[in-house]
Amino acid sequence: MGHKHPESVLVLIHTEDQVLLLQRKDNPDFWQSVTGSLEPGESRHQAAVRELEEETGLRLDNGLRLEETGHRVRFEIYPRWRHRYRPGVTHNWEYEFYLCLPAPVEVQLSEHLAQRWLPLEQARQQASSWTNKEAIGRLINRKTNGEDSYGRS
Repeated sequence: MGHKHPESVLVLIHTEDQVLLLQRKDNPDFWQSVTGSLEPGESRHQAAVRELEEETGLRLDNGLRLEETGHRVRFEIYPRWRHRYRPGVTHNWEYEFYLCLPAPVEVQLSEHLAQRWLPLEQARQQASSWTNKEAIGRLINRKTNGEDSYGRS
């Protein structure tokens, strides 16, 4: 297996008032949104669609639309995971996407142990990574500013 590319996506799946969080298999105390690295030659949008389907079984149909928010963050890769990257790579760019569903759904877990649909603020508190917490905070701000239809066509 080749080295991971130091660019990834975070897909925040939400309804009008809830966010889906997934429990990691390799760290059951870690709750997160869909995430994953870009593969060679893959666009950010293609990676988000692929990761969404791989981790939840959700497909973009029935009018659902995956929206790239235009927000990206750079973070330090945890030392325990750096062996997955080329020698000397210490940071990753993460691109943020939203997927708004009309109602909570049970997803097909493949890479996680469990799922929880939580109210927005509770999800922000429960999310384990700071990038995920900030993404949920931006969603809360969008809703506060009256942009509730973001992520749907």
